[in-house]
Amino acid sequence: MEAVEAPGLRYQTYFILQGFSHLAALQVFLFEGILLMFLIMMTGNFLIITVATTDLPLHTPVHYFLKKLALTEICLILNVVPRLLVDLFLERKVISFSACALQLYFVTLFITSKCFLLGGMAYDRYVAICHPLYLAITMNKRVCFHMVTAWCIAGTPLSVGLTGWLFSYPFCCSKEIEHFFCDITPILDLVCSDTRLFKLLVFIATVVLVLIPFILIAASYIWIIHTILQMPSAEERCKAFFTCIAHLVVVTLFYCTAGMIHLKPKSSLLANSRKLMPLLYTVVTPMLNPIIYTL
Repeated sequence: MEAVEAPGLRYQTYFILQGFSHLAALQVFLFEGILLMFLIMMTGNFLIITVATTDLPLHTPVHYFLKKLALTEICLILNVVPRLLVDLFLERKVISFSACALQLYFVTLFITSKCFLLGGMAYDRYVAICHPLYLAITMNKRVCFHMVTAWCIAGTPLSVGLTGWLFSYPFCCSKEIEHFFCDITPILDLVCSDTRLFKLLVFIATVVLVLIPFILIAASYIWIIHTILQMPSAEERCKAFFTCIAHLVVVTLFYCTAGMIHLKPKSSLLANSRKLMPLLYTVVTPMLNPIIYTL
């Protein structure tokens, strides 16, 4: 069914994802590389969930959060990567209006959940190192469950609101999304309306979602470092440090890649860079996370 046209506008029934069409000669290599990373991501995250669930000594708050992080990564991966792999071999990469909106909703929801999960893991490390005697009380199963539930609930209205608002705009005649999945910025490029208020809200939401977990993470690690430096034994300091290093590496990878894309001015990013850089937090970092944590 073709879209209904109006003067200067078109009410879309489908979009066309441009993906990596500018790298036509490298489609096979891209497919093989992304498929390999996809298999590593899925295997690593499923192993983390399985081992942390079945091994009783690992029924701790940090491993509970790690399981939820692995599950979030799997959901984000399945929402983006399988379609990307199929589209690499399709000449016409068509996605329906509703499928595009659904994909954007889930991407926003899972990235929001991941931000808060990383903040919660930092707080858990703070309690474990700075107040170890209170860990069993402060971070018991019920508290951890309520924390994760609250983060999911908090992310849902934001994802629904942003997606519903964006897809309520009228779109121009162009159907081509300059991206490999439905993201806010490339869809906004197709809107034929004043979107300044929407862009302001997106910027505020992004800053809040980055700043709240980041402040929690930064405050936690300031106290953690202070506590570690007060430890009399070098062996104790080393052990405490290595309980945090995996989380610090994952946080750095995620916030650096996501921040470069969503907080950097659009004009400073080339169109092709805006497609390549999201691969870092949708494919590369989810692949590295299980490796980092298992090491």
